[in-house]
Amino acid sequence: MAQQELILIETLCTHYEIEVSFVDSLYSLGLIEIHTIEQTRFIPEEKVADLEKMIRIHQDLEVNPEGIDVIFNLLRKINNLRSELADTKNRLIRYELENQ
Repeated sequence: MAQQELILIETLCTHYEIEVSFVDSLYSLGLIEIHTIEQTRFIPEEKVADLEKMIRIHQDLEVNPEGIDVIFNLLRKINNLRSELADTKNRLIRYELENQ
């Protein structure tokens, strides 16, 4: 199993100029994943891009964590619907080719 790279939460907060409480609120809503090792909290490196999106939404659009939760849920639903639509189109194409 590949070792997961973890980034210290305090380092991210300093870099992005955000409060640790903002990260805590995102975690309490289930929007980000936090790993705790010896009472030190980290975020997996591959999840930092999602955190960056949430920070931009919060800072640029002044959306609170609950609003960010709604936005990310809607984005997930849109992606699921796009996937379903692509699958349906592929089945339709196969059906049309079989019946020519």
